[in-house]
Amino acid sequence: MPDVKTLRAVIADDELLARQRIEDLLAKDPSIVIVATAASGPAAVEAIRKLGPDLVFLDIQMPGMTGFEVVAAIGAEKMPVTIFVTAFDQFALKAFEVAAIDYLVKPFDDERFTQALARARKTIELREVERITKQLVTLLHESSSPPKRQYLDRIPVEQRGQMRVVPVSKIDYITASGSYAELHVADKTFAVRERMQTLEEKLDPTIFFRLHRSAIARLDRIDALLRASGGDYAVRLKDGTELPLSRSRREELERVMGKG
Repeated sequence: MPDVKTLRAVIADDELLARQRIEDLLAKDPSIVIVATAASGPAAVEAIRKLGPDLVFLDIQMPGMTGFEVVAAIGAEKMPVTIFVTAFDQFALKAFEVAAIDYLVKPFDDERFTQALARARKTIELREVERITKQLVTLLHESSSPPKRQYLDRIPVEQRGQMRVVPVSKIDYITASGSYAELHVADKTFAVRERMQTLEEKLDPTIFFRLHRSAIARLDRIDALLRASGGDYAVRLKDGTELPLSRSRREELERVMGKG
């Protein structure tokens, strides 16, 4: 059996669960060594420049820089073989296919991951990286205009050791719980290891509103603004749930709701 080339990989994704998912899948292949993980675009650029990996798993939407901006910063001609990762199944996927660049849509299954990895390894073994990067340069030039802002339409969560998806359209409100955020869907609650600030940035602001550092609510679920004793504020949702409303956000919420 011929020797299998050891591949050095970098995983760049701002979602901890997504990074862990890729790490767990790569752990099954002893010929792949993870040399770094990155939770932001700038950190990804630093890791790629410093370590020169063979393979990069690159999230499209990250703090600081998008995946496209990471590629532009490195230079497409210098990029390792790249597997794009996205939560948006309509985000330029046809362009990726045309350019023979692979992608994974969250949440992806083991089989889809294996296919993408096999394709990446074949590209490296056939020394086709130069051809692929030339196609990537073309893709970037064709996509030079800023893409329309994409917001989450589903959120992957881990429940009882399994990954499942919560449609954003079903979420009533979100609350902070330590290092987790809790997604409230009717009478169910799902924990996700994500900062409230990160979730706020990924949710459509015409649909969701940050009430307080510990609460985000769907605007069409808000029934009334309340004023408690002591000058504190709150909102009551249509199901009777009351959530805190910070003073600094009260006027903005009244303005937004007034538009409706």
